[in-house]
Amino acid sequence: MTTEATEGFVRVAALSELEADSPTRVVVGGVAVSVVLAEGEVFAINDICSHANVSLSEGEVDGCSIECWLHGSSFDLRTGKPSGLPATRPVPVYPVKIEGDDVLVSVTQES
Repeated sequence: MTTEATEGFVRVAALSELEADSPTRVVVGGVAVSVVLAEGEVFAINDICSHANVSLSEGEVDGCSIECWLHGSSFDLRTGKPSGLPATRPVPVYPVKIEGDDVLVSVTQES
């Protein structure tokens, strides 16, 4: 789900539609992104685990981390850094803007 771009940002969802701690997979400019409402903030992280080619949006959210369902690697939603093995490489995170009820993400720049 994508709509018009604003200064590199693309609307990906309505804030009111996001469920806390429940990742939502969207595609922005051909990039799969997991959008997560966690601890009162909205985060956007690349949807593909750096250890295995698996969708992170199918994993579980705990605080500000998302866990890959296949091998259990967790990634910080703020930095993309893995917090344990088997993943050793971070995944990209992207800037998010909230405008009214619109959630906008830019994949042209990493946070």
